[in-house]
Amino acid sequence: MEHQFEPELMIEAHQLRRTFGQRQAVADLSFSVRRGEIFGLLGPNGAGKTTTIRLLSGQIIPDSGWARVAGCDVARDRLRLKQRIGVVFEEQNLYERLSARANLRFSCWLYGLPEKRIDEVLTLVDLRDRAREPVGKFSQGLKQRLLIARALLHQPSVLFLDEPGRGLDPISAHTVRQVIRQLSEAGTTILLTTHLMEEADQLCQRVAFIVNGRLVANDTPRHLKLQHGKRLLQVTLEEQRDHSQRLCDITLKLDDVDDQQQLTRWLSEGRVRALHTQEASLEEVFFHVAGVPLS
Repeated sequence: MEHQFEPELMIEAHQLRRTFGQRQAVADLSFSVRRGEIFGLLGPNGAGKTTTIRLLSGQIIPDSGWARVAGCDVARDRLRLKQRIGVVFEEQNLYERLSARANLRFSCWLYGLPEKRIDEVLTLVDLRDRAREPVGKFSQGLKQRLLIARALLHQPSVLFLDEPGRGLDPISAHTVRQVIRQLSEAGTTILLTTHLMEEADQLCQRVAFIVNGRLVANDTPRHLKLQHGKRLLQVTLEEQRDHSQRLCDITLKLDDVDDQQQLTRWLSEGRVRALHTQEASLEEVFFHVAGVPLS
């Protein structure tokens, strides 16, 4: 196993472009990802997310532009690149008649890796107690964790995850997210694609919105929500009706002068019982910025 190259920028893409026939899958894509960062590429189906991973992992060559991943040119240094990255695509291409351990053992044999890594990666994804079971009996979440384990056998510096949360139940999705966070904390750089905005909001330090092969935003989830979302305030108000009191919730716009004055009046009258700020969801921000729904 070669020594891991550790530049500060682990992924650099500049003006990447790729077409398939008359369809432009990726157009002038430029972004960078720092070491240890979880970076989300977010967009609807067909937006160019999977094509971007295929470009950055050296599986296809860009028509123009360039990219470096873990210090390797993705077009000219594909052999060394393969040794430094792990890739988990949405399709779960496991040998279902074999056990989890046998699947990993076969991968070690295929790529000349030491089998001592098997127990290490099984422990990392919390599958040691299921290692002898046939993969065909696994849930989608267990299979996803095994795929991540297989991609980690050679200790890659960069991990690409294509829709890691698709089709998972809430408990499995939570477990997979925990694994991703642990990898990032250990120094692995992760680029994940998703159309699940809650997943991206919980995991990613930065996200980029992609629509029709083009990036339309690139920032932290927090900053995107503050910059593009409406600042709202939910007011729980006491009302007097028919000689009885009841509570109702009213939403105000924090940046609206009339709403500000109304809140001041309610406060002076002593009618306000609770205040809760509300920020836009990442999905709402995506629709506002991109102008298209996620599905």
